[in-house]
Amino acid sequence: MGWDLLIAHPECTYLTVANAGHIANGCSLYTEEEARHRQDVAAEFFMKMIEAPVNKIAVENPVGVMSRRYRKPDQIIQPWQFGEDASKKTCLWLKNLPLLIPSKIIIKERYENQCSNGQNRLGPSSNRSELRATTYRGIAEAMANQWGK
Repeated sequence: MGWDLLIAHPECTYLTVANAGHIANGCSLYTEEEARHRQDVAAEFFMKMIEAPVNKIAVENPVGVMSRRYRKPDQIIQPWQFGEDASKKTCLWLKNLPLLIPSKIIIKERYENQCSNGQNRLGPSSNRSELRATTYRGIAEAMANQWGK
């Protein structure tokens, strides 16, 4: 399509470490066969982003199975490195792009999105996965400012 930069945020629900644990422990909402199928479909879509015919690519996803199924990410960032009062490991797989440089570091013992045990404090809800998947504004701005020039 003639694009010079692709920043992809493929669906992560079936690629996360948590989902892989649910499958391994038999705690998935789906049968093991269906859960693995959903993971395979998500991984195939992830790889389509990686293999897109674009010169510069960044694919973002949380820590998950793509580190094993594809390769380790080029960089793991945190929202607190980009001015956000939040902790959430975010992996970046890069093609012809430099590492993202932290733009505004906030160091705290516990971030706004965490419970006292350090886990995400969003409780069960119908839109929890959507809320957890949202890209933090500080990260998006850093991507635009550093890679969009």
